[in-house]
Amino acid sequence: MKAEETSEHARAIRAGDRRALARAITLVESTRDDHRAASEALLAALRTDAEGTVRLGISGAPGVGKSTFIEAFGLHAVDRGRRLAVLAVDPSSVRSGGAILGDKTRMVRLSRHDRAFVRPSPSAGTLGGVARRTREAVLLCEAAGYDTVIVETVGAGQSEIAVRDLVDVVLLLVAPGAGDELQGIKRGIVETADLVVVNKTDGALTAAAGQTRAQFQSALHLLRPPTPGWTPRVLGCSALERRGMDELWEAVEAFVEAVGDGMARRRTAQAVAWMWAEVRESLDSRLRAAPAVSARLADIERRVAGGCIAPGTAARDLVEAFLADRRTYADTRGQPKGDEER
Repeated sequence: MKAEETSEHARAIRAGDRRALARAITLVESTRDDHRAASEALLAALRTDAEGTVRLGISGAPGVGKSTFIEAFGLHAVDRGRRLAVLAVDPSSVRSGGAILGDKTRMVRLSRHDRAFVRPSPSAGTLGGVARRTREAVLLCEAAGYDTVIVETVGAGQSEIAVRDLVDVVLLLVAPGAGDELQGIKRGIVETADLVVVNKTDGALTAAAGQTRAQFQSALHLLRPPTPGWTPRVLGCSALERRGMDELWEAVEAFVEAVGDGMARRRTAQAVAWMWAEVRESLDSRLRAAPAVSARLADIERRVAGGCIAPGTAARDLVEAFLADRRTYADTRGQPKGDEER
């Protein structure tokens, strides 16, 4: 993408063009090297401090009603004057690589609202419940003027803790009866939650929902609060009947007020963590692509699988092969030996 095209694309995003925003997210999700360079240039052109925005992560097990909840909560947010973007991370199709569930088709009213933007993205095998480029998508949405960004995780269970490094506040959605899962719990998404919301608090499930709220409230007292200055709260709602949304939004606002400057410090720490994640992923991809490594990789993996070599020894051998390959490359370019070490 040429410089003038990047500038024009950035202007369209800042103007609130949803098609331009969708194209930008597609660009940052691409694995092509030229697209990666173009997306980095676009993000640089859109750099913003995002002051006044709220990043909300929503997680919960399959069947808890995340899509119904997000539509109800999102419609309430836009009714309050917010501009809302929803980044829904779905499992990837084995064949196409695209998102399987397609949350956009399950949030029809919210998707059509002129103050909302809903974007399903494939997890593409990334662990932790989020997609690899969700961070960039959040920044793009904020640059487009969305002051509230919801990141909906895949919904695979207790391992979904990566969202903590993306958002300001983590909301865990649970169903009535989920309190039974708390026995002996030590790690996982419950420990990262700033708000626990018992959905489906309606009809015949009202009594069970009340018991679940009490169980989670008791359990949270035994856990260290994930955010300094804030004590996690347990709330109830009915997404189907759109009840309890006022209390939920008030709790989010109370969180922002209570945490104060801590949100800025958290985002700073998240940016550093993001940098190191990119370093690890870049090194991994370059190592695998190095001729000296790719030529030996299948054999080493076979030997590790057969117990002929320890995984640690195999890892060191691959790294040494990679470094030797880089030194050989530097020598063939005419670089004096040792320059790469200075």
